[in-house]
Amino acid sequence: MSVSALSAPRALGGVSGLLQVASLLGLVLLLLKAAQLYLHRQWLLKALQQFPSPPSHWLYGHMQEFQDETELRPLLKRVEKYPSACARWLWGTKALVLIYDPDYMKVVLGRSDPKSHDAYRMLIPWIGKGLLLLEGQTWFQHRRMLTPAFHYDILKPYVGLMADSVRVMLDKWEELVSLDSHLEVLGHVSLMTLDTIMKCAFSHQGSIQTDRNIQSYIQAIRDLGNLTFSRLRNAFHQNDIIYRLSPEGRWSHRACQLAHQHTDGVIKMRKAHLQKEGELEKVRSKRHLDFLDILLFARMENGSSLSDRELRAEVDTFMFEGHDTTASGISWTLYALASHPEHQQRCREEIQSLLGDGAPITWDHLDKIPYTTMCIKEALRLYPPVPFIGRYLSKPITFPDGRSLPAGIPLSLSFYGLHHNPKVWPNPEVFDPSRFAPGSDRHSHAFLPFSGGSRNCIGKQFAMNEMKVAVALTLLRFELAPDPSRVPVPIPRVVLKSKNGIHLQLRKLL
Repeated sequence: MSVSALSAPRALGGVSGLLQVASLLGLVLLLLKAAQLYLHRQWLLKALQQFPSPPSHWLYGHMQEFQDETELRPLLKRVEKYPSACARWLWGTKALVLIYDPDYMKVVLGRSDPKSHDAYRMLIPWIGKGLLLLEGQTWFQHRRMLTPAFHYDILKPYVGLMADSVRVMLDKWEELVSLDSHLEVLGHVSLMTLDTIMKCAFSHQGSIQTDRNIQSYIQAIRDLGNLTFSRLRNAFHQNDIIYRLSPEGRWSHRACQLAHQHTDGVIKMRKAHLQKEGELEKVRSKRHLDFLDILLFARMENGSSLSDRELRAEVDTFMFEGHDTTASGISWTLYALASHPEHQQRCREEIQSLLGDGAPITWDHLDKIPYTTMCIKEALRLYPPVPFIGRYLSKPITFPDGRSLPAGIPLSLSFYGLHHNPKVWPNPEVFDPSRFAPGSDRHSHAFLPFSGGSRNCIGKQFAMNEMKVAVALTLLRFELAPDPSRVPVPIPRVVLKSKNGIHLQLRKLL
C-alpha cells in the first residue's frame, strides 16, 4: 500500500475534525447570540412594564396590528386607549415607546438626547450628515452658521420669488383644467416647491418647472422616502450588507445617485459662477447671502471651510426638507379647504380684500390674512408634514405622571398622534380653524408641525410664508372641490403622503 493511500484517511479525518470544530464553534456563537437576544428582550420587558400596549407576538411584535398600509388607524386607537404613551414592539427584541402627549413632548424636546440611530442612519446614504442628522457641538456650529440664512431680511424678497413659482404652476393648471377639471396636485406642488427652493436658497435663474429632466430628481426623492420607511419595518434590512444586496437596496442606491447628481450640479454651477473674475468679491459684498453662499464662505471655529462631503450633505438636506415637507403641507391644506367650501370661501374673500385688484403679494400681506393662516395651521394639525421623529434616551427620564424609562430606550414622538389626541384636541377629526384664533388657549407643545425645542425646524418661517403665498394665489384663481372618486388616504413616510395621491376638482374663477 502506498504512502499516499495511507495518508488519505488521515487527511479526511483532519478535514472532518476541522468541520466538527467549526460546527461546534458556530453552534456556541449561535447560542451566545440567542442568549444575548433573550436577555435584551427581558430587559426591554422590564423597562417598558409601565407602558402597556396591545398583546404582541414574541417574534413579530405588533407587526400584525400594523398590517394595514396606512398604519394611522391603529395608531389613533392606541392614542384613545393608552394615556400619553405606549410601547410598540417592532419585533421580538426591538421595541420603542410611542409618545403623543404634550407634557411628555415638552420633557423630551427640552432635553438633548440624540436622534434614534437605528432609524436616522438609514437616511445617511441619501442626505449625508447635514443639519438634520448631526449631533453635539458639530450640529450647534452648523445651526449657528446657517441661522442667518433665515433672517427676516433674507426672507422678505423671497415672497416675490415664491409668487413667481406659484404663478408658473397655476398657469399650467389653467391649461390642464381646460381639458379635465380633475387634477392630482401633489406632483405639481412638489415641482413648484423645488423651483422655489432653487430660486431662493440657490439663486437659480429661470424656472425648473418646465425642465423635464428634473422629474427624475422628484421621482428619486419619492422613491427614497418609500424605501427608507419600508426598510425601517424590515428586520432583515437593518443589516447594511444584506440591504445593499437586496433589490430594494440596489434601487435605493440608484435613487441616491440620481439625487446626488442634482445637488452636485447645483454646487458645481455656483462654484463655477463664483470663480468668474470679480464675482467672488461681488458676492461677498452683498448685504445678505443666500443659503448656498453661506455654505461656500463658511469657516468653522478652527478656521477650516466645509469639506465637499459636508457641503453636499447640507445641500441635500435642505433640498429635500425645503421642498418635500412644504409640498406636503400645501397639498393637504388645499385638500382640507376643498373639503370645507365655507372656510375656503372665507379665505378667498379675505385674500381678495388685499389682492383683488391684481396687486402682487408682498411680505406685508402675509400678516394680514389671519383666517387663511388659521386654516393652514388647522390643516397642519390634521396632516402634519413630518408625522413622527425619533429620539434615543442617553440618560433615564421621568415624565410628569411619574412613569419613567431607563437610558437606551428609543422614543418615537408621534406628531400625528399628538395632533389627533382627543384629550388635547376635542373632536380632533373635525376641521375647525377657530382652534387657532388669536387668544385661544392651548398647551405650548400641543401643536408641533415643525417639531420643538432647540432642534426645531430652522426653515419653519420660510415654509409658512411659502404656504401662505401658495394658498392665497391658488384661491384667487380657482375654486377647489374634492374628487369623491379618489379620496386621499394619508400614509406615514419620512413625510406624510397619500397612498393614492391628492386629487382635486378645479374650476377657474372669472
